[in-house]
Amino acid sequence: MPGRLMDNHAAIDLALTIFDFGAPGFWELVHDVRCSAIDAAAEHRVPLLVTTFCYAEPDDRVQFGQFEEIVQRRGAKLLPVFLHCSREEALRRVGNPDRVARRKIISGDHLTRDLDRYDLTAVPRPDCIKLDTGVNPAEVTAKNIVGHFRLDVLP
Repeated sequence: MPGRLMDNHAAIDLALTIFDFGAPGFWELVHDVRCSAIDAAAEHRVPLLVTTFCYAEPDDRVQFGQFEEIVQRRGAKLLPVFLHCSREEALRRVGNPDRVARRKIISGDHLTRDLDRYDLTAVPRPDCIKLDTGVNPAEVTAKNIVGHFRLDVLP
């Protein structure tokens, strides 16, 4: 499929070159980078930009609304997908070597603290597809997303 992946940590890693994690200005820069990337992709008609973002309700409602506004202003589409798995499965995966290499959460205690602190859920949109990644392998999950949004007919 034609498209690009912008992992959530691309914005976070950039912000870490300037600020300590969570320092004043850190999350504002992360959000600005995300918005700029989405805007640039929509402006230049990137056929598909997949972004990762852990949506927490209600904390991220305004930020997600800003993503929607950018996409709508550019005449593009935002296709929300909520990938989730059981807490047990998330804790099993948290120490995977690829997470270490990408500077993601690798501690079960840290993950448990975040899962208890935030309501990580699907964005409150009727077109948001919800898929349990603990039930199906990644390839099946990807095919479900492609089929749901009819991405196989992209120009």
